[in-house]
Amino acid sequence: MHKPLLAVLKGDHAVSPPIWMMRQAGRYLPEYREVREKAGSFLDLCFNPELAAEVTLQPLRRFGFDGAILFSDILVVPHALGQTVTFEAGEGPRLDPLGDAAGLSRLTEALDPSVVGKVYEAVARIKEQLPATTTLIGFCGAPWTVATYMVAGRGGDEQVAARLFAYRDPEGFSRLIDLIVEASISYLLGQIRAGVEVVQIFDTWAGVLPNAQFAKWSVEPIGRIVTGVRAVAPHIPVIVFPKGAGHRLAAIVSGTGADAVGLDWTADAGFITHEVLPHVAVQGNVDPIALLAGGDALDQAVDTVLRSYGGGRLIFNLGHGILPPTPIAHVEQMVRRVRSWRTVQ
Repeated sequence: MHKPLLAVLKGDHAVSPPIWMMRQAGRYLPEYREVREKAGSFLDLCFNPELAAEVTLQPLRRFGFDGAILFSDILVVPHALGQTVTFEAGEGPRLDPLGDAAGLSRLTEALDPSVVGKVYEAVARIKEQLPATTTLIGFCGAPWTVATYMVAGRGGDEQVAARLFAYRDPEGFSRLIDLIVEASISYLLGQIRAGVEVVQIFDTWAGVLPNAQFAKWSVEPIGRIVTGVRAVAPHIPVIVFPKGAGHRLAAIVSGTGADAVGLDWTADAGFITHEVLPHVAVQGNVDPIALLAGGDALDQAVDTVLRSYGGGRLIFNLGHGILPPTPIAHVEQMVRRVRSWRTVQ
């Protein structure tokens, strides 16, 4: 059975690009909110295989996306390494902060199978119910981004705590990065064994790093994850999404061996067209605010992406996750526009 998204990642060019959205299972959907209330906490939802599978599949029923991304969170890895993780309503994740290298003693060397096993069970349940033409996407957080939450215990402030740790004690910070690299390889391979067909690595905080540290803490660790996954599962494509990377996307392409890169909404179309698209598939990159706005602004944003990258290997997506207040009608508008690309060109 032909899977459009998987085909683009493996080298094909689609006249009408495949489409999915980051955070496509989420609060903008009333059916998600109903399940979320039933589950209790956000983590309870992530670790309930039946409910996690249900919310993963919900956007496919509404919009017919070409990709289904596992409903989970990048902080499953620190949680499975023994760090306390909670989610406060309206405030985001909270972790027991590591602070410095001494905090590493509180972590385990390997993922707790009782934690990640629930994620793998959710993957298997999703795969059983997935439409035949839809590609199942697994994911993890990039080591740098995951480390920033582990060190500070929360997001925000341009991740100052982790950046200070990396400057003051690069050897200690390297030990943390090494631990996350090995855990991430194990975690992604577990998802692959359970049934995912593509994996995405999210480096949400890559953009705060200066160039030398971008190479050291973002590019190099992601490259090690790609190598580790490929050593066992060479047939599985890897997408890397380094938010805020700008022109350093070229370093991600050359330094990681990824099959595709995700573009945020600030990406320079000229640069991407000449320096990135000839080498890998690209994914993105409508501004989530344009989707929230709808109307002519959304049509123009969609057309700009299609004109800029539709001549190459494009997976249509947002430049980051969909925002909770986004009207469902706007998502429907975007999907119709992308699906009719043959007539728009």
